[in-house]
Amino acid sequence: MKRLNYNLAALLTALALTGCGGDSSSSSDDTDTTDKGSTPATTTTLRIGLLPDTQGGGDNVAMHPMKAVLDKEQALGANIVIPVGDLTDHGTTGEFEQWTSIAEGYRDAGIEFLPLMGNHEDSYAYSVEWVENMKHYIPDDAVHMAGAQYLNYYVIRDNVMIVLLKYYNLPIAFQWIKQAVNTHRDEVDHIVIASHDGLIGAKYGETREMIVEGVTGDNLLMNQWDDIRAFFARNDVIWVQGHEHMYQRSVITAPIYVDPASWTEEEGNYRLPQYTQIVSGNASYKGYEFRYGERELVQRIVQQKMNTKSNGSTAYDVNASVLTFQGPRVDYESWFAEHTINSNEDGVKELADPNWQLLDRFSRTSNRCERVVYPNSIPDGTRPVMYLDSQYISNDCRADDGSTARMVAGTNNTFNRLESRTRDMELTPGFSRAESVPDLMRLSYQYLFQYNQPWTPNLNAENRVIPNSGDSNVLDIPETTMDLKEDVAMSWQPATEDTLSDILIISGTQNQTGTYSSAYGAIKDLEADTGLPGSQPDGTAKQAHTLPASASKDWDLSSAVSDRYALTFDAAAGIATETTTLGMHSESGWQAVTSAGCVINQPFDESFLATPPVRSAGCDAKPLVGFDADHGQRWWVVLEQDAELALLAR
Repeated sequence: MKRLNYNLAALLTALALTGCGGDSSSSSDDTDTTDKGSTPATTTTLRIGLLPDTQGGGDNVAMHPMKAVLDKEQALGANIVIPVGDLTDHGTTGEFEQWTSIAEGYRDAGIEFLPLMGNHEDSYAYSVEWVENMKHYIPDDAVHMAGAQYLNYYVIRDNVMIVLLKYYNLPIAFQWIKQAVNTHRDEVDHIVIASHDGLIGAKYGETREMIVEGVTGDNLLMNQWDDIRAFFARNDVIWVQGHEHMYQRSVITAPIYVDPASWTEEEGNYRLPQYTQIVSGNASYKGYEFRYGERELVQRIVQQKMNTKSNGSTAYDVNASVLTFQGPRVDYESWFAEHTINSNEDGVKELADPNWQLLDRFSRTSNRCERVVYPNSIPDGTRPVMYLDSQYISNDCRADDGSTARMVAGTNNTFNRLESRTRDMELTPGFSRAESVPDLMRLSYQYLFQYNQPWTPNLNAENRVIPNSGDSNVLDIPETTMDLKEDVAMSWQPATEDTLSDILIISGTQNQTGTYSSAYGAIKDLEADTGLPGSQPDGTAKQAHTLPASASKDWDLSSAVSDRYALTFDAAAGIATETTTLGMHSESGWQAVTSAGCVINQPFDESFLATPPVRSAGCDAKPLVGFDADHGQRWWVVLEQDAELALLAR
């Protein structure tokens, strides 16, 4: 199904498109060869931008951040923009006029908008006004959920299915989502589901609000909770949302008992039972602090940034994120810029020329192997319980052409740390699902937090929840300190005419730099500041951590260096290794990782990470690469970055 296009029109207001005459939807015509041969196949490129909440306070839209985000995403080539709800603050006619006065210029320049309703529209606006304004943006070919027209709908663009849901409608629409996805599953490679709030979220989340603190008898979400996570994981869903006024990316784990199926090695690589949740950040004049912390029972946070302009934080963030889909591959980038604007009347200030910095990124394909790599701050003596591992090691990851890659050494010493603030949850006897504070504790440990025992350690705290000492109906969630994880993926995509093997994509090793943030976004020092009391499993505080010299402690990933790690790359049968070399892709194309004279002819040893073997003159400044004939056709390399690798002709 073709993406909608719009004719280029005159810009209607100076605010709408000042300075945004760069890239537009023409990026959807980008092509890339996916097969070797005389008639290579081509794939189109689809770029989806995320527009966070744009409430401006009172009866206003935050026009300056909204324009800054759309300018950035247009420059990044976005074909589609998803406004993730709370387009307005009070849902007034004037606010819709403000919002459309900005959006229509980008729409007329070729960007398709797929808006969804947030809680501020749900609470304040009238359905007729939402439909009257948004029907000019929601495309004509959208398929709507019966009874929720213009509220829950989906479209298919290229090989991507995009589902848009009204605030709080995930449990209401889930059976419809399943039916729609199953109907079109063979037509698409990717599924993006967008709503305002999320199943897990950051400070909010429907699990806490509808289940743990829910009303007795209201079981719609609770009865589908496992099924939702299992279905999303099985279909590799990317969930995007707003509502939180902070940025967060995490992976949400899924149960394997729902609709279990058999697996054999011939069916391909093992992908973790999890899906990606992206909380898109902020485009408003307020920022929220982090409450409740990581829901570590089902959540692993891999990047997060708050900026509240309070309690030591000096600014707000504006966030612009783009998902790029090309064939089975997805690349993601998220940018932020700081500003101090409190209202439209303050003027554009820093956002006249935003200082955009790269905050987050990942690349992956549907054919991949995954590991969640924990930070090297796990207390000595903690049981690994199968997954608490800070090493860059993996099992074999096989390509379709017979190539095999494996991570073999390295430790995650460069990680980010953040804090949450103390909050509580409350029950109302006779009304709440929880009938007592112990019952509320039970629900918390069933749905949100890991109950801390030697055989189920909680790395975030000894006690994640504590009964309030002064109110028998209140459960406290103490402030705590958390260390972020890395979602490391080894993906494969087919060879091109430039490579002799399929292409290996390593992603997730280069996303953290040693930042330490308070719950409000104030800067702390990971190497000097201890964590909050009780933030270790034994009840002590997390200790300061000595970072490698390469750690920048900067939010901007343009200067990020990963911890040193090693991987092996086994050539497929039939590859003549004497005439090949290990290559890496960069902006300038494919090149050998190192020159032939610098390749070490011996097996890899873990000691090489700290003490490289002696190499020929002039090789010490080049990446360490070896060839291991003892194990067949095996190349190995030591890296300090994410990378795309393949075998090349010499």
